[in-house]
Amino acid sequence: MPEITVNMAAGRTDEQKAAMMRDITQALVTHLGVDAEAVVIQINEAPLSNKMKGGKTFIERKAEQGK
Repeated sequence: MPEITVNMAAGRTDEQKAAMMRDITQALVTHLGVDAEAVVIQINEAPLSNKMKGGKTFIERKAEQGK
């Protein structure tokens, strides 16, 4: 049973996350030959203030993009 964990910053809609999980499931079915019922996917979301890249929190990065 393949189990996939996706770590990402919060902010996507439930529809976006479901579509991503469906695509990942299909990729495993196609490339690993497993049954979709065997695939488990979990999303771990972090608030933008709890994620940092390049020395700036994702909140800071988002604010810079809006300028």
